[in-house]
Amino acid sequence: MFRSFHNSLTRAQSKLMFGICALFTVIILGLLGLVAGYLVSIGVGSLSWSFFTELPTGRPESPGGMRHAIEGTVILIALASFVGIPLGLLVGIYLAEYSKEWWLAGPVRFIADVLAGVPSIVVGILGYELLVVPLGRYNGWAGAMALAFIMVPIVARTTEEMLRLVPNTYREASLALGATKARTILRVVVPAATGSIVTGVMLAVARVAGETAPLLFTALGSRLLTRNPNQPFPSLTVQVFTYATGPYPEQKRLAWAGILVLISLIFVLNLAIRYMARRPGIAS
Repeated sequence: MFRSFHNSLTRAQSKLMFGICALFTVIILGLLGLVAGYLVSIGVGSLSWSFFTELPTGRPESPGGMRHAIEGTVILIALASFVGIPLGLLVGIYLAEYSKEWWLAGPVRFIADVLAGVPSIVVGILGYELLVVPLGRYNGWAGAMALAFIMVPIVARTTEEMLRLVPNTYREASLALGATKARTILRVVVPAATGSIVTGVMLAVARVAGETAPLLFTALGSRLLTRNPNQPFPSLTVQVFTYATGPYPEQKRLAWAGILVLISLIFVLNLAIRYMARRPGIAS
């Protein structure tokens, strides 16, 4: 009888906890839906073909479009990825495959963990002191390097963890066939974890795509269409910040449209991440 009562009490507690978890899940999803719906309701009405094709006019009553900011964001992300992704991959491979051979692995791993949690505004100030001040002007290179600085620890730690999931039997079989360790890593280990590594890379790209503070201190922003990183460089996040904090209603309207485009870009990147994560693989 006591056991039956205890089992009934346990089932009741389980159902209660399940109900509480479900309730809070619904609340969170509801809040997210309200925010997303509000953003879409305002942003969609402000979107137009001219938003993607026209440049700023400089007139507050008719501000034009954000073509320059969209192109600038794509260029900055491409430059940051060109530097941050290879460097992060190499650091991750070192931590996963050579950590037992070199004493530097522990400090490097600790530094990567610390850098992954550093606020982006600190990265912006660092980029300003190291890249903007010596060059004497704001520029796109400094903005791209600041974003790359954010990407490196994310890619490095993700790569390390994914490579560690590859079974050692793969390495042993390759070495037994006469392959060198470097060849084993490049031809066996890395391809086995490619899907998960790509997921980590895209997470890093999605992270830097929405950064504003590092670009305010480095690239600064511009209302001109420029593809020269030696000059102050436009970006969607900085342009949205400028318009949203300004006093003009039309610019605020464009800022909402820019936020919607930026959120959509990050949403697409996250969908791509989900797709890559579902690909069959050893480290997935």
